[in-house]
Amino acid sequence: MASTEPQPRFGQSVKGLLSDKVSSCGGDVIALTRQVLKGSRSQELLGQAARNMVIQEDAILHSEDSLRKMSIITTHLQYQQEAIQKNIEHSKNLQDQLRHLLK
Repeated sequence: MASTEPQPRFGQSVKGLLSDKVSSCGGDVIALTRQVLKGSRSQELLGQAARNMVIQEDAILHSEDSLRKMSIITTHLQYQQEAIQKNIEHSKNLQDQLRHLLK
C-alpha cells in the first residue's frame, strides 16, 4: 500500500515537512475546537429553549386557571344581576301598590 505521506521534495527538508504537518494538525485542532464550541453553544441554546418552554407552559396553565375562575365569577355576577333586576321589578310593583293604597 502506498504511503500518502508527502515525500521530501528537492530542497525541502524533513524538518520543513514536519513543520507543515504540525501547522496542518494545529489548524485541524482549531477547527475541531470551533465545532465543539459550536455544538456546546447549540446545546446551551436548546437547554434554554426547553426551560423557556416550561416557563411558558406554566404561564399558559396559570392563565387557563385564571380564565376558568373568571368564567365562574362571570356566571355568579350574571345570577346576581338577574336577582337585582327581579328585585327592582318587585320593588316597582310594591311602589305601585303603595301609591294605589295612598290615593
